Amino acid sequence: MPLLSPRSYLFVPGNRPDRFPKACAAGADAVVLDLEDSVAAGDKSMARAAVAAWLTAAQPVLVRVNTSDSEWFRDDLSLARKQGIAGVLLPKAERVEEIRLIVENFGADVPILPQIETARGFRNALALGSEKPVQRLLFGSIDFQLDLGMSAEEEELLYFRSQIVLDSRLAGVQPPVDGVTTDIDSTERVRADTLRARRLGFGGKMCIHPKQVPVVNECFTPSAEEEAWARRVVQASSEARGAAISVDGKMVDRPVVARAEVILAIVEQLRQR
Repeated sequence: MPLLSPRSYLFVPGNRPDRFPKACAAGADAVVLDLEDSVAAGDKSMARAAVAAWLTAAQPVLVRVNTSDSEWFRDDLSLARKQGIAGVLLPKAERVEEIRLIVENFGADVPILPQIETARGFRNALALGSEKPVQRLLFGSIDFQLDLGMSAEEEELLYFRSQIVLDSRLAGVQPPVDGVTTDIDSTERVRADTLRARRLGFGGKMCIHPKQVPVVNECFTPSAEEEAWARRVVQASSEARGAAISVDGKMVDRPVVARAEVILAIVEQLRQR
């Protein structure tokens, strides 16, 4: 799999086609046209029609369908095999049968991204992540708190976030994507939340406003200091030819060198974009 997975996922309501081009121009690695939570029940059909009319192979986007137990799910499947769908988000995913139903309609070549938003989904996260063609897991932290009767965002969710990272690794999929930061006016809150996610092993974050995208992308991009450190480590390792070395006063062994090599590979992929 590529070292650099999408860092930012920008959601835009499916019933606001006027915002689709703006979202695609916001610099997000992935844009999600949403048919679920951001669309009121009375607007579902209109939103689906707007998405279907706008989809084009020239501007691939992700589509979030409604939950599999909703009255709109079957109609959402009518979008199957339309050009321009780069992947399907399945909200409140709980059972592998839901994923297989999407595969039957959209085909095995369309990536699926299950959202872990319930206790049952969390319990089955490894099984969901192991299904083909699941690309990665997304942690819907807001709905998850609601399902579990929680009202906090920090250490109370640490176990659940860490377990989703572990399940993703065991399933062999891309690092998971963390939930949204609801405070759209606080750049520092977005930064703090994103850096926490990166420390825990997440590889991306969902965004609900274009102004969040640059911060998220920056936080999931190796800094100039990290790149410089990685180059020192790789160079020192090459010159040592297997001998024990230290860089910046710290011991460097094979896992440290491997981490430095990954950082440089990501930097190179970004420069080729």
